Parts: sequence; structure tokens; C-alpha cells
Amino acid sequence: MSTAREIVSMLEQIAPRHLAEEWDNSGWQVGDPAAGVSKVLLTLDVDAVVVREAVEKQVNLIISHHPLLMKGIKNIRLDEPKGELIAQLIKNNIGLYAAHTNLDSAAGGVNEQLAKRLGLQNIEVLHPAKGEKHLKLVVFVPVQQVEGVQRAISQAGAGWIGNYSDCTFSVQGEGTFRPLEGTNPFIGQQGQLEQVAESRLETIVPASKIKTVLKAMLEAHPYEEVAYDLYPLENQTSNAGLGRIGHLAETQSFADFIIAVKEALGLASVKVGGSMWKDVRRIAVCGGSGAELWPIAFAKGADVYITGDIKYHTAQDMLASGLNFIDAGHFATEHVILPELQRILSEACVKKNLVVEFMLTKRQSNPFMFL
Repeated sequence: MSTAREIVSMLEQIAPRHLAEEWDNSGWQVGDPAAGVSKVLLTLDVDAVVVREAVEKQVNLIISHHPLLMKGIKNIRLDEPKGELIAQLIKNNIGLYAAHTNLDSAAGGVNEQLAKRLGLQNIEVLHPAKGEKHLKLVVFVPVQQVEGVQRAISQAGAGWIGNYSDCTFSVQGEGTFRPLEGTNPFIGQQGQLEQVAESRLETIVPASKIKTVLKAMLEAHPYEEVAYDLYPLENQTSNAGLGRIGHLAETQSFADFIIAVKEALGLASVKVGGSMWKDVRRIAVCGGSGAELWPIAFAKGADVYITGDIKYHTAQDMLASGLNFIDAGHFATEHVILPELQRILSEACVKKNLVVEFMLTKRQSNPFMFL
């Protein structure tokens, strides 16, 4: 049986913790990371109905988008709703992990799925996140063994630049060394100066993965003493961040686009602002509560900004600037991530030969009713 830690590790490959906003509390909320897991329930929120569903379905781990514990708590009282939820999770050995703003910002996360659901093309990050620190790894490898070392470090997480993997560069040269007493050289003999055709192989490595990559490199490298260098980089390599902006395939009226948004998100109604007959094509989105990013959307030439939880005066400011908006609600603009998360995590477990069932909650819906 797989462990909760293994499942969370796969999730954090999708939504790295460093992408979470400083005010956020993404991560472990309740439970033992070492506990066995065979069933996982995916949900936006954790409430009494969802916890009851998890108990009924004998779930071992709940992965939520919104953290149950956002602000510091001073007590856990069983006569209060949140305390009762925590108690039920612990009593039933159900772990709880939240991937919040890191999943919002992640490549392929909430905002990217929202943009794709709405049919946007040439999608870019609206408000780029501060990229994780990277290092350049340079290692010297005998020419015949370069491919094996390159494969090992790439599989360990090196060489990722944006949506490109296995990014390396190599140049051939000549290496010299003299094996001394007590060595067991892969090439050459003790006491003799050797000249070997070697490749200088270099790539980029996230700081969080450097130990894993070095371990893989040393295991794949034929030499008992491996010559390698690590250089700190200042490159901004992040392809993540809040919101997305892109283009529709064709220009259309705002009125027609509103209909398309409602159909794409399965909504009977949305709140909108702006001229119905304005031609629109460049669209910015931010799932959840992203109204504060509207000036960035406007500065980047958006015709329409789609998010949730737009306040009265913010709506007035957008209209005054000439930016049309659609408030599609917090729930609908984030719910799009759950089926994709289910697919990605299921496929990741299959690759690792882990038997885990990922289920979407059947008991949660938009907390607002429109009558």
C-alpha cells in the first residue's frame, strides 16, 4: 500500500510548495504522512458533508483546495464546527492535505485549466510568480556514458525549462587524470596519466531537487570520483503565477462570449459588466477571488476579465477603465481543476505501480443559490 507521503509528493510535483502565497497555509492540515492510503477524496472545501462522505467511502486521505486551517487556532473544541471536523478526521484516521495558492499558480493548475476550459489560445501567465532558485550543474563524463548520465539526471528533475524537459548541453573535450594508490579506476591504471575523451554535460536544476539529481548522477556515472560543479543562477525560469491571459480563436461580441462562458462552466447565470456589443478576443482569467489583479489584466490589453467575488467598487473601477468583466463565482472558476487533478494523480500512481483510487466528492456544490 502506498503512503500519504508518497501521494503528497506527487501532488507537490504538480503544485510545488514554494508557489504558495506568504499568507497561505497550503500543506498538511491533519494526519500522519506515513499512514497507508488506498482511497483519496478530492474536494474544493472540507465541511461536515465532505467528511461524512469520506468516512462512508472509507477514504484514507482528503486533498482539498481550500485549507481547513487558514489562520492560527488557539483551541480545538468539539462543540464548535471546525473542532468537530478535526475530531472526525482523527477518529477515522483520515489525513487532510490542502493545495491552495500553489495549485492556483502552478503550470497546469487552476488558472491554466480555467483558461483552457474557456477555449483560450496562446495562454500566458497573468501575474508571474517568483521563480524557484536554480543552479547550473556541470559534470564531466566519458563520451560513451553521456547518454546514460543525461537520462538519469533528467528523470530526477534536472533540465526542465518551462514546458520543455531534458534540456542539456554538451561539448566534447579531453580530460586528464592519474589514478593513485588505493584507487579502482573505471578507465586507466594506477600511476599512469590518462587522457580520455569526455563530454562537459551541463543543465539546470531547481534548488529543491539538487540532492535527488546529484544522487542520480553519481549512481549513473562510471567514475568512482566524479568531477562536477554547481553554479548559482539568477535566471527567472518560472512559468507559473496567478491568473492567465490569452486569445479566443475568433473575435465575438461580449454577449455571445457570456453565453459561451456559462456553457463552458455549467452555469445558469453570471454577473457581468460592460457593453454587450463590444467586440472581445483577448481574455484574462483568475480562478477564485482574483479581482485585485484586474489592473494587470487591463495593462496587458485584456478586453474581458473573468474571476469571482468582484466587489461593488472594484466593478465600478473596471467599468470606468473600459474593461468588461464576468464574475463567474468562486466555486465555478476553481472547480475545473478537480477532474484534471484526478487524472494526473491517477496516471502518476499507475506509473509507480501504486494502487490508489482518486474520487471526486459527490456531496459538494456552489454554496450560493440563485433564485
